Amino acid sequence: MQKITPFLWFDTQAEEAANFYVSIFEKSKILDISHFPKEAEEASGKPAGSVMVVEFEIEGQRFSALNGGPHFKLTPAISFMVHCQKKEEVDTLYTALSDGGKALMPLDAYPFSERYAWIQDKYGVSWQLIFSNKVPKQKIVPSLMFAREYAGKAEEAMKFYVSIFENAEIGDISRYGTENPPNKEGTIMYADFVLEGQQFVVMDSAAAHDFDFSGAISFVIDCKTQEEVDYFWEKLGNGGETGQCGWINFDKFGITWQVVPEALGKLLSDPDPVKSGKVMAAMLEMKKIDIQELERAYKS
Repeated sequence: MQKITPFLWFDTQAEEAANFYVSIFEKSKILDISHFPKEAEEASGKPAGSVMVVEFEIEGQRFSALNGGPHFKLTPAISFMVHCQKKEEVDTLYTALSDGGKALMPLDAYPFSERYAWIQDKYGVSWQLIFSNKVPKQKIVPSLMFAREYAGKAEEAMKFYVSIFENAEIGDISRYGTENPPNKEGTIMYADFVLEGQQFVVMDSAAAHDFDFSGAISFVIDCKTQEEVDYFWEKLGNGGETGQCGWINFDKFGITWQVVPEALGKLLSDPDPVKSGKVMAAMLEMKKIDIQELERAYKS
């Protein structure tokens, strides 16, 4: 199981988008589909029985997709870098992902890759397709671009995340020089790091972008104990803004997290709709998730 899972927020297209991604990437599959219980109708605005969350996997990377309504808008500030060992794979994925989408950087040769493109697909998710003849550590990697008010903070953020996760390390770092205005010399052009086996890429951009980080892409931290929930809630919520149902709406660097105990998924998946419904109702009243309260609701 991944410790950290990218979580995509859609209005109503979660299942459609997941099926699309599974159809165009190799080694991909739908893992699970859950539906809104009646207890969540009022809070979600979605009818009971409609698709709530789709769990899927592409190229070894697990994702979750939610039908959450129109509250968040996907932006290119968080994209997914796809490492391709064949130029033909870049071309094939570009054709599929650009259908109904738009190119942010057109398919072409660049100084860092003979074949590269950055596109936003028809659902709003952004992908960086890059050719490299090296075997990647991870085929699909979340990429965080620190722009606007967060420009220049990529290195500080990376060091912060590495400091709070137990199994974490910083990898390669490339910095901007004096020839890269408007980016400040020494800020991050490209860097990678690993948190609990999940690789990330970060970069700074001082260009005049019209977008920033958004809660439409968050990262779910799978916690085994209440102590672990408390730890990440305190560390990531400090200096940011905490929300409902285990959400840290944004940390001090603008990234959105969900701090979720394993017990929640187990209790919500109980085949008895009365028991799972009580758990859902209890969770909707919480900010930080309390495992004991969930279990008390389940047994009531």
